[in-house]
Amino acid sequence: MPTIGVLAIQGDFQEHRRALHRLGVNAPEVRLPHQLEGLDGLIIPGGESTTIVQLIDIYGFREVLTEKVHSGMPLWGTCAGMIVLAGRLTDDRPEPLHLMDIEVSRNAFGRQLDSFEAAIDIDEMEGPPFQAVFIRAPVIRRVGKGVRVLAALGDGRPVAARQDRVLATAFHPELTGDSRFHELFVSITKGPR
Repeated sequence: MPTIGVLAIQGDFQEHRRALHRLGVNAPEVRLPHQLEGLDGLIIPGGESTTIVQLIDIYGFREVLTEKVHSGMPLWGTCAGMIVLAGRLTDDRPEPLHLMDIEVSRNAFGRQLDSFEAAIDIDEMEGPPFQAVFIRAPVIRRVGKGVRVLAALGDGRPVAARQDRVLATAFHPELTGDSRFHELFVSITKGPR
């Protein structure tokens, strides 16, 4: 099984680690850039995107992580993590990592009180619709060349996408009992670089 790190500087990293452990995957907490060495993939969890980006820059992750992803390391961002890895944001802040050719709008569905769940069909995934949990969720406004939309809401707004070995979801698969997204990411980490 691969070793998939979970960025553990802010947000709901423990839930991702639990989901990976249920699959038998080693999932160390990543708090410093040198801990990226030897990983087969990395998850940037949900949380507060501005804080995550500030801490990424304070701890010196930006350059190292960018180099790793450009060299083929798989990356998955959920909710705030999707904002962090985006190519562009509709807001002026934070400055994303520019690791996926998508434009993202933060808090696209409103405040915490406007959180919701939706059953969505996912490309690349067998079985029934995925019960997605959206909490102060972002949405993908535009996808660039080479980006495949994996899922959209009923109104057509994209909420999951993949570009090569980079995966982004506007929702929180780690908060469900459904392991299919974590299984998908594990399969990405096992694929050719």
